[in-house]
Amino acid sequence: MKAIARVLMATGLMVTATAASAHAGHDAGSGFASGLLHPMQGLDHLLAMASIGFWSVRQSSTLKNSTPLFVIGGMILGAGIAWGGFSLPGLEAGIALSVLLAGILIATMAKPPTVVGGTLVAAFMVFHGFAHATEMPAGAALVAYLAGFSIATLALTFVGRGLGALMQRTDYRFARVLGGVVAATGALLAAA
Repeated sequence: MKAIARVLMATGLMVTATAASAHAGHDAGSGFASGLLHPMQGLDHLLAMASIGFWSVRQSSTLKNSTPLFVIGGMILGAGIAWGGFSLPGLEAGIALSVLLAGILIATMAKPPTVVGGTLVAAFMVFHGFAHATEMPAGAALVAYLAGFSIATLALTFVGRGLGALMQRTDYRFARVLGGVVAATGALLAAA
């Protein structure tokens, strides 16, 4: 139980510290550092990535094991769309919707087929990848920035997965409440 308390405290501190800066100041010098920091500086990105990791723990072994690939694949696809000069209508709504739906997936303990679950995860991440790419600081090296936000994205996903694994040993009501809180936050982000 002490491990759960520590993970919850660390998660709370991470969310609180980054929510205050919410996308401000991601020109951290190098492309890599900027990319690494960007996903950590927005509550929307933190919640979406950590929630997907949390949710993936209760999925089939195929979906659970392939979730990081769907996450990175969607992020890179979204970034490629942005860097290719294309637009992505409804970007902010798509990001907020990804948080809302990730919360619903957790709260309902939904277990879709691998193709459906993987497609949802990749689609969620397309919006986040597009946003990361459009907010790349001027002069940052593209490959370094991409590597930075890919590593940060995977780290957040695995933090969520670790919390999900801890929660599997406890009462499922906590996961349902957590999913409800994430979904409500997504709804608030969509309304803003």
